[in-house]
Amino acid sequence: MESLLRWGIEHSAGQPAQPAPRLDLDPGIIDAILGKPDAELMKEALAIALDESKDEDDRIQALDDFEMLIESIDNANDLEKLKMWEPIHKLLISPTSTDGIKRQVLWIIGTAVQNNPSAQTSYLALSPLPTLLSFLSPSVPSEKTRSKAVYAISGLLKHNAHAVRQLAESNGWESLKGALEDSDISVRRKVAFLLNALLIPNSTADLTSQTQPSLAAPSTSAPTSTSTSLVVHPTAAQPENVPQTQNVVHPNSHMSMLLDPTSYSTSEATRAALEEHGILNALVDGVVSPVPYGPDGESEGDHDFEEKTMSVLKTYLTSCNGKLPEDRKKVLSGFFASQGEKFGGEKGLAERWGMTGDEVGELKKALA
Repeated sequence: MESLLRWGIEHSAGQPAQPAPRLDLDPGIIDAILGKPDAELMKEALAIALDESKDEDDRIQALDDFEMLIESIDNANDLEKLKMWEPIHKLLISPTSTDGIKRQVLWIIGTAVQNNPSAQTSYLALSPLPTLLSFLSPSVPSEKTRSKAVYAISGLLKHNAHAVRQLAESNGWESLKGALEDSDISVRRKVAFLLNALLIPNSTADLTSQTQPSLAAPSTSAPTSTSTSLVVHPTAAQPENVPQTQNVVHPNSHMSMLLDPTSYSTSEATRAALEEHGILNALVDGVVSPVPYGPDGESEGDHDFEEKTMSVLKTYLTSCNGKLPEDRKKVLSGFFASQGEKFGGEKGLAERWGMTGDEVGELKKALA
């Protein structure tokens, strides 16, 4: 019995022996079970897309997979960290890139930058607008590619005053004006929608109502005991007299824009451009005397484009207090009268253009 007790004490002392690591586990099997990190998948997809020895279909499929990955805003912001913006942009300007590859790249760009101030800033550092605008040229044979170019340009411009300034420096307003007569009606629709989005006045209050009240404009009253400190991401703009809160403000959040309201205000610059570049005339002519569209120019007039164009004109005349030239006002008033007769007065026009009766009334009053 004593010997048995001694044996038990000896064999219970210390930590139990650790099992030896298994050497027969295949990393490929582990990846298949757990899945590779998104960053690794992005690297692999981009490597295939950049490899000119690969078949075009394989490269396009890799770009399609890449686009799905950067639908996540975190992955989109990793493009800068992974130094992927330059090779992506180079695919647009490479003489060996096919139309299909370029179209997929435009799709990636548009997805990455939409509603993402951080990604917009990263891509704008490459001054990409001249390249993007070149895809709106009638010389680009594919209407799908021209349409994807509008998608990328829209994502870059919306809520970004710096991008709109780059647009002006690149003669981009003339390109957008020309796109209002594109042979593909979907391009016209997207450009009209973009113009309205850029024209709508923005204010700090608009964003504040959608975020935290504590990030509103600084109060003139003394801080209360509930005041906290604001921690701003290093890449975000930091003007003076910023209110103090404890919330971390990341550049990929629209909350960061509250720190500098001028960074997202595009209305004033857009209004000036509409007037200076004759875009207002092009919009009026686009609905009153539409340029035929389609492969053989067999179609004329489009309800969706008309609705989007009327939204731009309503925003310009009623929200921005804009003024049309007298000849354009007369032409548009005549169009109102003819369309009213055709669709049942103001009520019919309101239904056709997606407005309220009061909005149609305000629009007509602005033309009086």
